[in-house]
Amino acid sequence: MTGNTVMAQNTTTVLGHPRGLPVLFFAAMWERFSFYGMRALLMFYLTKHWLFSDEVAAGIYATYGSLVYLTPVIGGLIADRYLGFRKAVAFGAFLLVLGHIGMAVEGDPAVMTAAGAVRDEGVLQVFYLSLALIIVGVGFLKPNISGIVGRLYGPDDPRRDGGFTLFYMGINVGAFTASIVCGYLGETYGWKYGFGVAGLGMLLGLVTFLRGRERLEGAGEPPDPAALARPVVGPVTQEAVIYLCSLMAVAAAWFLVQERALVGSLLLLTGAGAIAGIGWFSAARCTRVERHRMLLVMLLTAVSVLFWALF
Repeated sequence: MTGNTVMAQNTTTVLGHPRGLPVLFFAAMWERFSFYGMRALLMFYLTKHWLFSDEVAAGIYATYGSLVYLTPVIGGLIADRYLGFRKAVAFGAFLLVLGHIGMAVEGDPAVMTAAGAVRDEGVLQVFYLSLALIIVGVGFLKPNISGIVGRLYGPDDPRRDGGFTLFYMGINVGAFTASIVCGYLGETYGWKYGFGVAGLGMLLGLVTFLRGRERLEGAGEPPDPAALARPVVGPVTQEAVIYLCSLMAVAAAWFLVQERALVGSLLLLTGAGAIAGIGWFSAARCTRVERHRMLLVMLLTAVSVLFWALF
């Protein structure tokens, strides 16, 4: 059997852990390097290069941040039900590489005139498109790479907690170094250098993941490979439909990052819908023990939302 319901059977270990863990460690490290490296520059880039006011820049930043934390819910669902964790991570990383390359397209800085700031609208649209690619790319990569970590271990494997600790150490290393390296390069030598190094980090993460996929030993494969390869619209397979819909999601995100008020309303609606859906699922589909666990997860999630909102 293959798919997300079966963990990989690892016979070779590295420091007592499955040999796929170092692959995921470095892939996640470089992905977080690119993500936090870009984010370290974003507000300064908006206010200094594009001459947006603090209020508008904060609105763009908040819209981007909201969407980038919302899309993993959808990306995780698609990977779990259809695409598989490995394909989702690879596709998300590819979108992230494109997005970070676009961020390095700096263009001419905005000029303040008596009528207001004059900006290169073409390059500005490339910037918004790059944010959209990153938003959807994170949605596919962020929730699913940690899902593969879980599949490397059996359900009662005592090494699991230690494996996740090592994995998150990689994430923290990437996030810490990115803010320093990308921030310094962007402020000192030019925005394109800071964003470019972030993009290079993401490319290294993609290469690391693709070259090391054999070490995952089947973890994160599609739950039903035959269904994924089956045509659903003429000769177009289910997998191709997922990718095409994802590109449509990029177009939608491209629009939304420029419509900050609309995003605020959509977040309220989706948040209420998510809470109602989880409540219904807990009451109608779960056992008593599972229901209590779901309620505990909702409580922890509420605390997490408060923390990240303040963050």
